[in-house]
Amino acid sequence: MDDEASPTIGKLSDRFGRKPLLIISLAGTVVANLIVGTASTAPVLFGARFLDGITGGNISVAQAIITDISKPEERARAFGLFGASLGMGFVVGPLISYFTTQISLGAPFLASSILATIGSILTIWLLPETLKEAAPKSDKIFDLGLKKIISGFAIPGVGALLMVTFLTGTTFGMFTFGFQAYYIKVLAQDLPSFDLLFFSFGILGALMQTLGIKFLTKKLSATRIMLIGLFFRSACFALMPIVPNVVYFVVVSLIFSVFNSLIQPMISNLISLNTQPSEQGMTSGLNAAYLSISTGIGPVLSALLVDKTTIEAAEKVAKETGVAVGLDSYDSYSYPLYVAGLCAFAVLVFAVRTQRQYSHVST
Repeated sequence: MDDEASPTIGKLSDRFGRKPLLIISLAGTVVANLIVGTASTAPVLFGARFLDGITGGNISVAQAIITDISKPEERARAFGLFGASLGMGFVVGPLISYFTTQISLGAPFLASSILATIGSILTIWLLPETLKEAAPKSDKIFDLGLKKIISGFAIPGVGALLMVTFLTGTTFGMFTFGFQAYYIKVLAQDLPSFDLLFFSFGILGALMQTLGIKFLTKKLSATRIMLIGLFFRSACFALMPIVPNVVYFVVVSLIFSVFNSLIQPMISNLISLNTQPSEQGMTSGLNAAYLSISTGIGPVLSALLVDKTTIEAAEKVAKETGVAVGLDSYDSYSYPLYVAGLCAFAVLVFAVRTQRQYSHVST
């Protein structure tokens, strides 16, 4: 539901203002997580998740607010700061969840509800309305279903960027499926070190999205920064499984995290620059929806590449004989990384070939 909620709430914020829609979205999170945290039956749980889904989309509204309040030449840095805050949230969030689950399984949702409540209060008290030019009234204000999500790729100046988002999300989903399995099975590492590696991703990404983007935007256009990020991202995907050595893998992974962090802030920036003020919420919502949908597609594609029959047979023999599974039995865990690399290079080629559609306004 959140996939359709993002463009819907984004478009509604174009018409009725950013602040009321952000408050409604946060209120939905408050109530839904409060219900989930105290739910005792499955129907109540599913109902709460449904509520959270239809009121989701606050990221698209937040991005529209950034566009409203920032000058075009400052937008890349602003979206970088926004991306860094999200990245740190993904670092801190699991830590809060880990400690609160020591209390109960519902405690993380209650903690989320409390944080969303604080966010709601701050929004009500401190956030001014930032929408300067409301979208014209329309009888089809809610007409943002599947048809709109598909037709979004045809929006002039924005459609190509939305396609880049969709394709990068798909390749990232493929990467995440193979990354953990390769690290743990092929490189014979453990989950704590894997978590530490992802924590490092978050820290490096945040630094790049703040200090790195601030420096790069003084030297390069947003289009050029995005293309550089796409190049190194695709190269790292393909290089990761070439040498089955943990030090090599970690170094390549950290390089990946640095350059991967550049892409979405630059895409969001370019989308905002190519969008009319009265449609900023809608296009931000479409971008968030495409990213959400695509990251769900990637793991499914990766699962089709892994030779589960060979792996299960080898693990069964190992269990019966007490002999460790040969690393060659896990070779297929590298396939998603190789394929993600090839597909990521294709995304880079697409972005280069279509850059005339969106880069003429790049700052």
